[in-house]
Amino acid sequence: MVEIEKCLTRISYLVGRARQHEYPMAAAGMDLDRAAVAILRRLAETEPMRPGVLAGLLAVEASHVTRQVQQLERAGYVVRATDPHDRRARRIELTDAGRAAAHRIREASRIGMRMALADWSDDDLRQLAGLFHRLVDDFITHADVPAAGLGPV
Repeated sequence: MVEIEKCLTRISYLVGRARQHEYPMAAAGMDLDRAAVAILRRLAETEPMRPGVLAGLLAVEASHVTRQVQQLERAGYVVRATDPHDRRARRIELTDAGRAAAHRIREASRIGMRMALADWSDDDLRQLAGLFHRLVDDFITHADVPAAGLGPV
């Protein structure tokens, strides 16, 4: 367990570095902050959704999503549309420009990934993807459960 925790800490550090965000943004020809990119990418993977639902999926406060959505609206990447199930509510949805931007970001991010994992076999990559999915799912399942022996978190 110690080695897994060490590796996750290193991955978290590497992913959180400013360069890790700046390079794909430059390659994609865009200037968005990390939070806006996370929202753009999440919306590209799903149906349009209410800001509160989006905040829950990203594990952030709704006000945080509102600020980022405003930035994405100004850039022409998202619009707020009426929720067909509740005319009083609004959903966030990508525009064509938003879908294209999410695609450019995804492709720019994959360049570094391809370079880093170029020597891995297809089987190793499939195993890694499967284990990462399992890891994330288990972390989400146990996210609100205090660690044993540590008391309330």
